[in-house]
Amino acid sequence: MTEAKRVGLIGVGRMGHGIAANLLRHGHRLGFLVHPGNRPVDDLVARGARSFARAAELAAASDALILCVTGSPEVEDVVLGPGGVLSGLRPGTIVVDCSTAIPASTLRVAAAIEAAGGEFLDAPMTRTPKEAAEGRLNLLVGGDPALLERVRPLLACFAENLVPAGPVGAGHRLKLLHNYVSLGFATVLAEAAACARRVGVDAGVFVDVLAAGGGNGVVLERMRAFIESGDDSRFLFTLANASKDVGYYTAMAREAGAALATATAVGETLAQAARGHPQLPVPALVELLAVPT
Repeated sequence: MTEAKRVGLIGVGRMGHGIAANLLRHGHRLGFLVHPGNRPVDDLVARGARSFARAAELAAASDALILCVTGSPEVEDVVLGPGGVLSGLRPGTIVVDCSTAIPASTLRVAAAIEAAGGEFLDAPMTRTPKEAAEGRLNLLVGGDPALLERVRPLLACFAENLVPAGPVGAGHRLKLLHNYVSLGFATVLAEAAACARRVGVDAGVFVDVLAAGGGNGVVLERMRAFIESGDDSRFLFTLANASKDVGYYTAMAREAGAALATATAVGETLAQAARGHPQLPVPALVELLAVPT
């Protein structure tokens, strides 16, 4: 895939828009699915991107398809549902699922795509919309290593690091582990920051002590501006998505018979916050938990 290809993108959201822009920048012919959840696409259209009203039509016009949607229900709907990808998939088309999904669902979707003559990789992302726009995402890739090597030049248009995770589904398993650790720490940090406020500990001193000790890391840096000054711009991941991802992790752990007491507590905290404020970013959890119960 070193030459320009016809690439279809389903999900032009915060992450998908950056992916789209980088695919165009590298000379690929881009098609995308029209959806109310898309970010403004005028800039993409002005650069030659073509819109499609149905997933089947987009699939029929693509050599490779990239899925970048919210979660497993959305993946299953756009692939397996009426007028979905399977209805138009051509033999040999490669489908790369960059969404965050439940691994058991991923295996079903992959089997359906392969039965229709397509090829499949799960390649969920880490990092933020900033890195997506810069073409510097991390992809955790599950699937045939030979297929990954064939598609590597395409994925390298928007990803800095490609991590082979194992067979199909392994990328999504690794992503859930990653997100549970990062969101679990964010939840613990938010609860501690809320407690610090209630007991009169200065926010700046609190984060300075963490940064100089065992609490330092990427999550602290993304949460720090909110804890100190209410600036949430470093961590725009929504509470709804955080609750969803930890729920997926808990489902995976339960299916595996793994310990999940801590994940259950984190999940309950995020789910309660998301029920009332689904579109608030994760740092806002500090404010929500600081309210007297």
